[in-house]
Amino acid sequence: MASQAQDDSDDGMDAFMDKFTKQKYKDGFNENNWEEEFDKVPMFMKTTPEEIDPQKYPDLACLQSIIHDDDRPPEEQARSLKDEGNEYFKEKNYKKAVVAYSEGLKKKCSDTDLNAVLHTNRAAAQFHLGNMRSALNDAVAAKKLKPDHLKALLRGAQCCIELRSYGEALQWCEEGLRIQPKDKKLQELRTAADKLKRTAERDARKATAKEKKEHTEREALLGTIQERGIKLLKLERPSKRSSDNEEEDGDFGPYAAMAGLDLNGLSSQEATGATVYLDEQGTLHWPVLFLYPEHHQTDFVSAFSESTCCIDHLAVMFGEELPPWDTDRKYHPQNLELYFEDYKTKRLYQVDLETPLLRILQHDRCFVKQGTPSFIVLVKGSAFCKDFLSGKKVHRLK
Repeated sequence: MASQAQDDSDDGMDAFMDKFTKQKYKDGFNENNWEEEFDKVPMFMKTTPEEIDPQKYPDLACLQSIIHDDDRPPEEQARSLKDEGNEYFKEKNYKKAVVAYSEGLKKKCSDTDLNAVLHTNRAAAQFHLGNMRSALNDAVAAKKLKPDHLKALLRGAQCCIELRSYGEALQWCEEGLRIQPKDKKLQELRTAADKLKRTAERDARKATAKEKKEHTEREALLGTIQERGIKLLKLERPSKRSSDNEEEDGDFGPYAAMAGLDLNGLSSQEATGATVYLDEQGTLHWPVLFLYPEHHQTDFVSAFSESTCCIDHLAVMFGEELPPWDTDRKYHPQNLELYFEDYKTKRLYQVDLETPLLRILQHDRCFVKQGTPSFIVLVKGSAFCKDFLSGKKVHRLK
């Protein structure tokens, strides 16, 4: 009769739980406050609060007397705690329900079925608190105590689905359906788990294929850069060894010359949304930065074809409408000079505006910094140009 009563109570709680849709519970207790929360539960109070008159609240005094009566058998105490937990559960007070079920398990009663129900009910409460791993552990414990306990198998399947362990969820469902082949909940869970498992496997295959494709494209890109003889620079953190002997990095200071073996850290995509790419015709397109030191301004070309010349882009940027910062109206394409800097020697190399980008990048002293070629733009013969170039070694690109 006692076992039947336990099953009926468990069934009632489970039926009540099924009325609610799944939702995250945000106000769960943790290891730092559980004792404080525990002490707020009337049935667990060791002493009656001073502001509560036992004569005025006889139910509280009676409840405390019943719960803390150690003379009662452990089974009876555990059953009372289970019933109290069920009441909290029905009120959606899941954290107090967990406390009640936990105290029931601490009684270590000899009733295996009752202990299985306590674990199963605590699994349900933990599930609603969002503690899926703890809920799954309780379902496992309940199954060990009572292998044919359908509710434990159901809880285990639900937790595995939430944890995205769809294969394990199917195993829980299969165990339950061997016991009760027509159980609709388990059938629905098995269908859902199978569908989710297939979707996850399909997504994994797609991700693998995408990664493989991207790897192939990167290898083709790197191979093309190497074949072109383009040199890359990657900003590196100075090591203690290199700071002691600057000659070890080839006098490149904080930069290291790269052989083009990888593009990690060489792309400007994170900062600008653009990166070098290879089109279907085998042409490289670079993100290019134009610097105007006289006015502290810049222009950015996200896809500069290696076959085009700087004059093509400057003619667009300084065409009929000049930028507002050019108050003297002197930035006309025919008035401009273009330079790149040798990051090793700090020398400037003047670029012929009619020279294709590829030829510039292939120059012995041209290095692509952080994946983005950059050029200094000056107004020919201007006072700023003369002052900027004074004291600098300037070479004309041949």
